[in-house]
Amino acid sequence: MIRKTAINTAWLLLMVALSGLVYIRLAPDDVALVHVAPPSGATPDSPVIGQGSALFVADFNADPEQMWQMLQQVIQSTPRTKYLAGSVKEGMITFVTRSLVFGFPDYTTITVTQNEQGSRVTLFGRLRYGRSDFGVNAKRLRGWVKTLEALDQAG
Repeated sequence: MIRKTAINTAWLLLMVALSGLVYIRLAPDDVALVHVAPPSGATPDSPVIGQGSALFVADFNADPEQMWQMLQQVIQSTPRTKYLAGSVKEGMITFVTRSLVFGFPDYTTITVTQNEQGSRVTLFGRLRYGRSDFGVNAKRLRGWVKTLEALDQAG
């Protein structure tokens, strides 16, 4: 009797866990909640990295129109990343990147503004579920900035 209860409990817990994972993968994205202007506080020399978020600012020689083209090139080469909201005309676009195994969504909002040098890009990545992303957003954004710097210098 105890063994049967333990087996039933294990199955129940497994079904609850699987249901949660299915929900995470299929839950709709709340655009109004995630397509918001990035916070301030970061500088080109000092990103702001939290447990579940990363905020990077970088200056480039390319003008904003060229930067959007370079960003599109970099983002399209990122696995499991898709457009969510915004436009170049709006000056802000949000993308969602899902983790490989469980499909956890991370949101990245990008703004590009004109500055004296050419353009300033602000990238704000954050998780939706949990408290920590184990540095995934910071790693992805750091990689994007490095790739953009290479493209900016080549162009």
